[in-house]
This record gives sequence, C-alpha cells and structure tokens, in this order.
Amino acid sequence: MKGLILSENHPDKLELIELQKPTLSEGMALVKLKAAALNRRDQWCREGKYPGLKYGVVLGSDGAGVVESVFDEKDHSWIGKAVVINPNIGWGDNPSVQSANYTILGMPSNGTFAQYVAIPVHRLHLKPAHLDAYQAAALPLGGLTAFRACIKKGKAATGKKVLITGIGGGVATMAFLFAKANGAKVFTTSGSTEKLKKSLGMGAVDVFNYRDENWLKSAKAKSEGGFDLIIDSAGGDQLNELMKLLKLGGKLVFYGATLGISHKLELHKMFWNQTSLEGSTMGNDEEFVEMLQMISDFKIEPIIEEPIALENYLTAFDKMIESSQMGKIVLEIS
Repeated sequence: MKGLILSENHPDKLELIELQKPTLSEGMALVKLKAAALNRRDQWCREGKYPGLKYGVVLGSDGAGVVESVFDEKDHSWIGKAVVINPNIGWGDNPSVQSANYTILGMPSNGTFAQYVAIPVHRLHLKPAHLDAYQAAALPLGGLTAFRACIKKGKAATGKKVLITGIGGGVATMAFLFAKANGAKVFTTSGSTEKLKKSLGMGAVDVFNYRDENWLKSAKAKSEGGFDLIIDSAGGDQLNELMKLLKLGGKLVFYGATLGISHKLELHKMFWNQTSLEGSTMGNDEEFVEMLQMISDFKIEPIIEEPIALENYLTAFDKMIESSQMGKIVLEIS
C-alpha cells in the first residue's frame, strides 16, 4: 500500500512510499481509507517542532473510509461500514483534561495518510449519513477542538454574540458552524477580504478585517457593547485587545498560540469586568460522540477545499502553509 511518512533524509521531510498492509491483532480493525485531512500538527512534525517525533511513521490524524476486516469475530458487524476515526489515544479517566500518556493518531503511531490503517475498534464511529467521506474526514481533530471550545467551554447558544477570529482554518470554520447551528449570532475576523466575504455567505452577522486600523472600534460598536464569547487561535499580544471586546462576564477561549505568548494582559480589567480567559484543545471521547450527534442532528456540513490526490501531497501542505484555504484541506486516498 501507499503511505506518506515523515522522512528524516528526504529534502521535503515527507515521502510517499510502498508499505506493508497492516496486520491485525486483538481488538483491531482494518480501515480502507477514502479520505484524510491535514492538520497543523502534520506540518509541525515536518518542521521537527512536534514532541516525540519518530521518522518512518505515517502521518495523518483525520480519516474516513470503510472497514475491510476485523480481528475478533464479535466485531464482525463493523465490516463494510462507512466510518470516521476518533484519533484520541489514551485520553484517560478525567473528562476535563487529557492524561500524561495521551497521544494522537499519526505520531507516534501510524496515521491516516495511507491506503489502510489498523485501528482499535473502539476508535470507530459510523460516518454521519448526510456527509460524504471527504466531509467526514474533515471532522476529527478540527471538529472536536471546535466543539469543545465553542459549545462545551464557550456555551455558544441562542442569543449569544460570538466572535470567531482568523476565519478560514478548519477549527475556526467548524466553530462558526457549531455556534450558528446552536443559535448564536456569529461574527468573524480575517486579514483576507475573500475569506470575510465567504463567511458572510455562511451567515455571519458582520465581519472585520484585522488589517484595518479601526477594526476594534468597529467590532465594539457592531456588537453593541461587546461579545459574550470569543474563539481564538492566535494568542500573542492581541489577546489584550480581544479581551477588551468582551462584554461584562464574557469569555475568551483559545485553542492555539500561533502569535506566541502575550506580554501585556491587563489583569485588573479582567477581574473588574468579570471576564475569563480559558485554554482548550481536542476533547474527550464522550465529546467526540456528542460532536457527531450534533453534526447529524443539525445536518452540519464541514467546509472543505477541493480534495487533493494523495500523490500531490506537497500541493496540500503548501496550501496549508500559505493559509489560503477556507475550511479543511482533504486528501483523496486512492
């Protein structure tokens, strides 16, 4: 089978090679993948910035396909089922936070950028019936991260004013869809006029280009005094400005820090305004089930780019590096 591995000696640090089809052991299923989606962690692995790197490992955490075989007779009913894979491994007993042994499919264990993956049966979930394999493959990491940040921690709901910063990425677009489906009034930011136009087409109440000098003042006015919830992935010193956009008692949930740490949080304003700043990433197994249920109940369709053939993986990675996409970048596995 073909598989895209992290390669120590290849100039691109990626290499599509022929691999042995996985063999199964107790409790395992063999999934023939139809689609897999990229995440930032795949590029971080490529750049040597991810902990516990192992070269020769098949990258990829998000995948959807069809169960081809199982090891145990008791799991025979899974054969032929269209599935999406939960990439959580070893979350642990505390639903609030992952365990010290927690890992994600695709590093250090073989992931989904291959024609087949061997996975524990308890990681399999039926694909939401209204989605195709490409849309379903966009769900696991981005969808779960967005669901936990926006719905579980952020409590985005009817009447709430929610600001999604940096619209365009997989998590941000999923957070937008979850918040809107739950009745929230959703606003977005981006440095791209095209992405802002697209988010208006998705139903955003209003949009703000963070390259505009007066966007913060405009956002404060358009939100009529501030937002109940802000979902952010950039971090950095802009956090201080975003916190000022919260209404009294509002919350900012962040799931990334692409701009690094913040050096100037105005703590006195935070406690005086009763606002809160909360970190979030991924989600537990129960939340994965809840996420899929919400997607099925509301017939939510993830935003994805036109699928790219696995053989053209560099095109997909380049697109992610450029941050030119709207939604998830998906690989077609043939």
